[in-house]
Amino acid sequence: MAENTLPFAEYPLRPASFAAGLGSTVIVAPHPDDEALGCGGLLALLRREALPVAAVLVSDGSMSHPASKLFSAAARQAVREAEFRHALTLLGCDGAESLLLGLPDGQVPATTDEPGFSSAVKRLRAFLEEQQAATVLVPWRRDPHPDHRATSRLVQAALLAMPQPPRRLEYVVWTWERAELEDLPTAADGVQGFRVNIEAGLGQKLRAVAAHRSQVAPGIFTDDPSGFLLSAEMLAHFETPYEVFFEAVTT
Repeated sequence: MAENTLPFAEYPLRPASFAAGLGSTVIVAPHPDDEALGCGGLLALLRREALPVAAVLVSDGSMSHPASKLFSAAARQAVREAEFRHALTLLGCDGAESLLLGLPDGQVPATTDEPGFSSAVKRLRAFLEEQQAATVLVPWRRDPHPDHRATSRLVQAALLAMPQPPRRLEYVVWTWERAELEDLPTAADGVQGFRVNIEAGLGQKLRAVAAHRSQVAPGIFTDDPSGFLLSAEMLAHFETPYEVFFEAVTT
C-alpha cells in the first residue's frame, strides 16, 4: 500500500501529557528494535513522568542474519538482547528487569495448538500482574509481520485470562511499509486511531533505534550480505514527532 494512502496524518493528535495518564506500563516487543521503532517516544515520555515501564521481548531475534558464520544463532541472540537492554536504558527504562520469552524468531506461536503458546501466555499474564500494569503496549493486531500478529494474539490471550486486564494500546511498525487495505482498522475492529506528540522524546527514540546496531547499516553481522537491515526509507517513518496508536472504543 502506498505511504500516501495511509490515514495516519489525519488522526487526532494527543499532547505529550497523554503519557501521564497511562500509569505503570508494559511494552511487549516481538523483536529487539520494535520497542524503539513503535513507541520509543512514548516510553521516553512515560519515564519523564516517572511512571514505571517494564518490557517483554517475545522472540529470540536470531533470524535477521541467519547465514552468518562468524555469529552463531546463540551469539546473534545475545547481541540483539544486549541491544534491546541498551535501547531501553537510553529511553530511561530498566532493561535488566525485562521478561525474555525466547520464542523462535520468525515462528512465534499464534494459536493454542502451537508449541510454546500456552506457556508464553501464562508467563505474560504473570509478568503483567507482577508489574501491576495499568497499560500494555502491543503491536497492532494486523501489523504486516507474522511475529507481530502472533505477539498480539499472545497478549490478547493473556489479557482474557486476567480479571482486571490493563488498558491496551496497539502500535504500528511494518504497517508503514507493508500494509494492505485490509490490514488497516475497519468498523468491525471497534478501535480508533490517534497520534501522540513525542517531540520531547524524539531524540531519545532515535538514539534507541540507533542502539540496535545489528539492524542499522553497516550492521554487525557483516558476513551475511543477504541479512536484514532497516532501510533508510523505513527509518524515515520513525523520525516524525508523533507515534500512531489504536485503542478499543469504549461506549
